[in-house]
Amino acid sequence: MVNSGLDLRFYFITDEGAPELSAGRQVEIAVAAGATVVQYRNKGFSAADMSEVLAIRDFCALHRVLFLVNDDIVLARAAEADGVHLGQADAEPGLAREILGDAAIVGISVSTPAELAQTDLSACDYIGTGPVAHTGTKADAKAVIGTRGIADMVSRVSLPVVAIGGITPELAGKCFAGGAAGAAVISAITRAADPAEAAGRFGAACGVSPRKPRSAWQDEFSLIRRILADARLPEQCVADIEVAGGDDAALFKPINRPVFTTDAQLEGIHFRRRWQSMSEIGEKAVEITFSDLAASYADAKALFVNLSLPPAIAEDDVMDLYAGIRKALARHDAVLGGGNISGAGVLGVDLFAVGRGHSELFPLRSAAVPGWGLYVTGPLGLARAGLDCLGRGEARFPGLIRAFTHPRARFDAAEVLAAHGVTCVMDISDGLAGDAAHIAEASGVTVELDLSTVSATPELAAFCKAFDRSPANMMAAGGEDYELLFACAPAVFASVAEKLPGAFQVGVCRQFSGAHICGLPEDIRGYRHGRRS
Repeated sequence: MVNSGLDLRFYFITDEGAPELSAGRQVEIAVAAGATVVQYRNKGFSAADMSEVLAIRDFCALHRVLFLVNDDIVLARAAEADGVHLGQADAEPGLAREILGDAAIVGISVSTPAELAQTDLSACDYIGTGPVAHTGTKADAKAVIGTRGIADMVSRVSLPVVAIGGITPELAGKCFAGGAAGAAVISAITRAADPAEAAGRFGAACGVSPRKPRSAWQDEFSLIRRILADARLPEQCVADIEVAGGDDAALFKPINRPVFTTDAQLEGIHFRRRWQSMSEIGEKAVEITFSDLAASYADAKALFVNLSLPPAIAEDDVMDLYAGIRKALARHDAVLGGGNISGAGVLGVDLFAVGRGHSELFPLRSAAVPGWGLYVTGPLGLARAGLDCLGRGEARFPGLIRAFTHPRARFDAAEVLAAHGVTCVMDISDGLAGDAAHIAEASGVTVELDLSTVSATPELAAFCKAFDRSPANMMAAGGEDYELLFACAPAVFASVAEKLPGAFQVGVCRQFSGAHICGLPEDIRGYRHGRRS
């Protein structure tokens, strides 16, 4: 996926030739002034410079600023940078995408229409165009194109364009007026008499605000104390717990028919901080974990969180994460029972949830029988489309984005299904195609899917029209809907539908015919972790 939803406004490039100003100090000045991107450029890079690269990377991560490496794909991979910027004489963007992965940012310099014609932009997220004016920091700079050249390039490409080369605050404003998404700066800051003052003027021209310095988390115990201080028990939860988190373990009063489930959320796989706030990440992690409880007809009672923190993350960010966790817990009258914090290379949230099961029913994937219909409790494909919107930087479909960032565990639907005695239920996390196959395999039946009569929501239909996507394919393959998928007799569904008017049929359970699922295009499959093809 190309990551075009980028804030490229204030694009700072380090200057290895700046007198008496290290690259690290340059970055500190630029970031404090509001820089949104930092590109590390060092044509004379050697192994001795690696500590400098890593320090700048961590500083950028701490302040939520994109960190890119100039030219060197291998260095970008070794430093775990957010991406790379390539010149016309460097490696192909497709190779950078292959080496750095779908989440990486890939930019390329394109100065003229002739270069544009010979450049494959399919793997790129943005282009850098210039020089806008004469520059003394790039020995091989090409002919000046001026602000008209920027406007011309903007008219020729759909990708964001960053103006580069000899940019001053005054020129930056003219470049933005010509349609540029960002302005790149080097010497106007690094070689100014007062770099901090120059950076402030450049930030103002780019429409960004100064940034307060942030400190990385240091001590797990002080952080735990802050978390527990905010984890006060709601009144309705007091009856369920005798000793709350803070000791070696929490003590709960007896729970009839306890139900347990776990989930894990890893940065780069399940979420990206470029797309979601820390609070949204925490809230969503709870909802999708509790979705398993809803699919089991269990009320949520408690949650335990094991948090893995990279070194370059601020303590305030962790508190924001837990603010989202607490918001979801309060929504479902559940309590934070405890957890653990440890250092790690990537942000990870491991969750363990405790619920109280239904007094009689515990639905199973293996309970479907031939002749039953297969149904879902609500719309499908919205979250997948929302994820695409985030990747495209597309803001026209806020409802789809919200479906991805703010799912809800369907306890309300579970209550209706339980009241009607529905015995075959699971939540849809990996997509209808994959999760229907789970039911079919567990039940020993063939599920014949049929979405021909299912209408996409208006917003999903508009998205599919805009980007030439098939609504049926989006509904079949899209994951993270967290609606409930269930099988029951048609007469039972008729009664269920009176209470859940948004529910609809997606297929029929048949006698096993040699394949567990049919009725899907060959290229539609549910998501599975670890699958390579």
